[in-house]
Amino acid sequence: MSTMPTKQDILDWISEHPTLTAKRDIAKAFGIKGAARIDLKRLLRELEDEGHLEKRKKTFRDPDRLPPVSVLQVKAPDDNGDLFALPLEWHGEGVEPVVLVVLKPSDPALGEGDRILARLQVVHEEDHNYEARLIRKIGVSPQKVVGLFRKTAEGGRILPIDKGSDREWLVMPDATGGAKDGELVEAEQAGPKGRMGLPKARIVMRLGDPSEPRAVSLIAIHQHGIPDDFPPKVVEEADAMKPAGLTGREDLRDLPLVTIDPVDARDRDDAVLAQHDDDPKNEGGFVLWVAIADVAHYVTPGSALDREARKRGNSSYFPDRVVPMLPDRLSGDLCSLHEAVPRACLAVRMVIDAAGNKLSHRFVRGLMYSDGSLNYREVQEAVDGRPNEKTALLVEPVLKPLFAAYAALKSARERRQPLELDLPERKIVLSEEGKVLSVDFAERLDAHRLIEEFMVLANVAAAETLIAKKTPLLFRVHEEPAEDKLESLRETASAAGFTLAKGQVLKTKHLNALLRQAEGSADDELINMATLRSMTQAYYSPKNFGHFGLALQNYAHFTSPIRRYSDLIVHRALIKAHGWGEDGLSPEDIDRLEDTAQHISDTERRSMMAERDTTDRYLAAFLSDRIGAEFTGRVAGIAKFGIFVKLDETGADGLVPISTLGNEYFHFDRDAGTLMGSNTGRVIALGMRAKVKLKEAAPVTGGIAFELLELEDEEYESTPGGRGRRPYRGPGKGKRGASPKRKAARAKAKDAKTKRKVTRQRRQT
Repeated sequence: MSTMPTKQDILDWISEHPTLTAKRDIAKAFGIKGAARIDLKRLLRELEDEGHLEKRKKTFRDPDRLPPVSVLQVKAPDDNGDLFALPLEWHGEGVEPVVLVVLKPSDPALGEGDRILARLQVVHEEDHNYEARLIRKIGVSPQKVVGLFRKTAEGGRILPIDKGSDREWLVMPDATGGAKDGELVEAEQAGPKGRMGLPKARIVMRLGDPSEPRAVSLIAIHQHGIPDDFPPKVVEEADAMKPAGLTGREDLRDLPLVTIDPVDARDRDDAVLAQHDDDPKNEGGFVLWVAIADVAHYVTPGSALDREARKRGNSSYFPDRVVPMLPDRLSGDLCSLHEAVPRACLAVRMVIDAAGNKLSHRFVRGLMYSDGSLNYREVQEAVDGRPNEKTALLVEPVLKPLFAAYAALKSARERRQPLELDLPERKIVLSEEGKVLSVDFAERLDAHRLIEEFMVLANVAAAETLIAKKTPLLFRVHEEPAEDKLESLRETASAAGFTLAKGQVLKTKHLNALLRQAEGSADDELINMATLRSMTQAYYSPKNFGHFGLALQNYAHFTSPIRRYSDLIVHRALIKAHGWGEDGLSPEDIDRLEDTAQHISDTERRSMMAERDTTDRYLAAFLSDRIGAEFTGRVAGIAKFGIFVKLDETGADGLVPISTLGNEYFHFDRDAGTLMGSNTGRVIALGMRAKVKLKEAAPVTGGIAFELLELEDEEYESTPGGRGRRPYRGPGKGKRGASPKRKAARAKAKDAKTKRKVTRQRRQT
């Protein structure tokens, strides 16, 4: 061809030959030589200016097409096990192309988040536009950052919202993702980290206005990588579900079961019933029923719902929203034990004696009917003599037997002596717009404790049944404290004038004895906090190591399969053990129990961190208009960079930087958890009473900073220039402002610690 091609001719050529897009390739294709190349150059420039072409070095390509060799980020496998990838070099304005990764047997395995360099081929399939052949694996998922976007002439910068992170990220003009100045964004690392300059990032999601009250939990969700959107296939699968019938089930609809939940409960997955046992051999005993939603009927092994539930591991709860493990069609409907509708369940019938000891139990797969959806407060008021219209008819036949059975279970609990920590739970109260109205401490009623005891007993029954039937399961494990943590607790207790038993196998009754010693004293909260810090974290395992905190040898989670994948596994194990159907524990479930245990233990910790961060941000928002106000609290944490004070009023934690504590060097003793002044010998320890002034409250990060005014009733005043603090000792104050008893106990503990160190050193030599 010797005539000059039209613009459309050029676009068609580039579309059909994506690897031959240099100007000389185009000229050769159309037979353009000599001076005609100038006209071709003009045409290409016009196409570029019009946005039809994009120049990449010395080649041109259609911006609505991917380059033939491209960088991709692998997504999680879909329902059919196929791998699709996110095209990281897509700059078009149309719908993002779908890329299927086609691997050869010799290619390495790829996982979600892996980055690859791949050769692309255009295809015209129903579910994808390109097929990618692996050239090489170039890295894993890049570091993510959530922060505020600040627009600049060179693109922009991201200010991270993480507490303690002051490193900004640089965003190039072509990587802003259309973000506006001041928006909250999620971004990922772009390119390798350099030793010099700011790290580069590309914005992958705009999260909106950070000042919006409901952005608080959204920040934590994205910051911790909690999946909050269900894939279409999962939603489609859930929406297609129909209510389970009576076939293959025991009819429990005549049992007057009720659900008792918080007033704002989003799901109802457990129902309870207590009846006086009419067996003359069990005088004063009870028959208890605990019925749990049969989630396993709907979420079957290997299904899209199952894969998504396992991926999430659990539901995550925030003051303004819940990120559920299952779509609402299940969690809010078919698997929620609503009043006056038949619901599929797995139930356990347990017989206890008058002293609360479990005599026997059996599990059934049934169909139940709830006689009432109740909340804790109305149940408590009903048994206390103030029933409402709804509970009045249930008091005698349902509620009073429940509380009578609870009294028996309570006596058994007192004999067993699980750990009795007294640590009030904070509750954030929000307005309809999402603003913090108040920060309260959640009330603890006997109605709460009743449900807890019923659930614990049902969980024990599930573990015992599966052990007896030799069926694999996931145990809820809580191991005893490590020896070094116990030694630290003993030192804290001794410094406060209390004693923790030594020289014997530690049991929860020994810790409870310590807690009772401190009860009602000035050091009550200190001992409770120190005891909590000595505990190990509970986790899931296919091996049974017992539950130290509950003082139980056999324990598994059975009672919340709507919101915990562990419970779904236990339900499947019970179905398999009893031969109740094909939806029981699958061979694949069994093969990967170890991996599942680790994964859901990790997702549980992820949710706890996200929920804690959200609470911190709401507390900071609540306090942000009270800068300069004075508060009382206790030292709740000690680090080499300062002390953390927990406020009495809200339970909010804030930092007092070490640089403001005094004009002396403070030695940090990690083992003892104390700071000691090099000049004054002043010791700052956990649990000390403190008075502080609020200096800073940042809702975006959740950071709170205090100025220390008093510690153990000893005043602090500003040093000249305000560059530090120095202690002021009023008349009659001791060196450390502590009582003689406490000072003597601390001295004794310090003496004992020194002797131990000397002994250890002698043994080593």
